[in-house]
Amino acid sequence: MPNFSLNKIPVGVRYMLMSAFAFALMSSCVKLVHTYGIPVFEIVAARAVVSLLISYVDVKRKRIDIWGNNRKLLLTRGVTGSLSLICVYYAVSTLPLAEATILQYLNPVFTAVLAILFLKEKVHISTIICIVCSIMGLLLMVGPGLTLDHVQQLPLFSIGIALLGAFGSGVSYIIVKQLSSTEDSSVIILYFPLIALPLSVLLLGDDFVMPTTEAMFLLLFVGIFTQFGQVGLTKAMKVEVASKATAYSYIQVVFSIILGWLVFSEVPSAWTLAGGTMIVIGALVNVIGSLRANKVTTA
Repeated sequence: MPNFSLNKIPVGVRYMLMSAFAFALMSSCVKLVHTYGIPVFEIVAARAVVSLLISYVDVKRKRIDIWGNNRKLLLTRGVTGSLSLICVYYAVSTLPLAEATILQYLNPVFTAVLAILFLKEKVHISTIICIVCSIMGLLLMVGPGLTLDHVQQLPLFSIGIALLGAFGSGVSYIIVKQLSSTEDSSVIILYFPLIALPLSVLLLGDDFVMPTTEAMFLLLFVGIFTQFGQVGLTKAMKVEVASKATAYSYIQVVFSIILGWLVFSEVPSAWTLAGGTMIVIGALVNVIGSLRANKVTTA
């Protein structure tokens, strides 16, 4: 019987799994706090405030330059990340959740293509298999009820915004990968709330709702879990190729299924379980491929 332990899983993979789990927890908190009548952009603003405070304290603790070295690229990362987040929230609010989810989870495909074009990375067969299995899994989970007539009735503008959100996420991942060689992860993360906070406040306008005590705690956890997710993602990009690391973001869907069942009593359908199985298979193929690649490199 093969001897397997968590220590054999590449560090980048472990960071990405941590990131996916943290983002799944964040999504659950967003869903909960939204039931208190808190507007979407107020949630984004609260998320940015918490992330800004934590990142600032972390940068000061490390005694490094708060503005980083490559400021233009850091600013670009903050802008692309913020705009892609806004696009995702807009798509979720104007499209059925199924379609919005499918479109958003195209971002690892964009990441893989951009990594080939701009980072000259070699995409392994295991990563391609993981992406294909994950997309098939997502279609099984959220797409069995879709028909051609239904899709044609969707607003084209919202579909375009959703695709821009997925593309923006891919661009952000590539920029993070490029910045990770010269910038500290805390500085990279700091630039996201620096841009997201003023943008979300501007979009919120006069729709601010005073949160209750319970909602305040949920908003706090949204920011905390976001921070853990960003840290895991940034560190994964530093030690793993971008296309392989971001392919593990699909595992967030599986984590969300489990949390939905535990927290919201959402019993997954047979289609959901079948899709989740496909995603897990794809992730395992990626893990095995990464282990073999590392073994060949160190041989």
